[in-house]
Amino acid sequence: MSPAWAQDLCTAWNNSPTLTEKLAGSWVKNNGGKGYKVMEVSDSDMKTTPPVQLEIAPKGGKAVCSYGGAIKVSKLNYNYDYKMWATTHGWHHMGSPLTAMMFGRLNFKGPKMEAMENMGPFAAFLKLVKDVPATVPAS
Repeated sequence: MSPAWAQDLCTAWNNSPTLTEKLAGSWVKNNGGKGYKVMEVSDSDMKTTPPVQLEIAPKGGKAVCSYGGAIKVSKLNYNYDYKMWATTHGWHHMGSPLTAMMFGRLNFKGPKMEAMENMGPFAAFLKLVKDVPATVPAS
């Protein structure tokens, strides 16, 4: 999960009607007045690889990824920002978000009720994390 990979994830987000359209309402607008939500993503197996971030902003009636890369916002507000982490195996075998969280394959901090109300789009995001090509360094 490099900054370059995060940029590819950001592009994939913007190419997903499920994410750009279904999260365009109250979800993307719940951003604490800063104009964007932060989604921090990491692989807990990669101890020396820092997390990456996406910034999702309302634009043209859609929820658009405006940034994908290295950490820019170090202090997240879990009333509207998200932090997600899983093992490499967990990311690739996630299944549904609810099942993944129940069985500990996905760790999550953020507005839980908001996430529960958006399980469909959240599932599409988890699929992107798995589907955007990444290189796993040799251990």
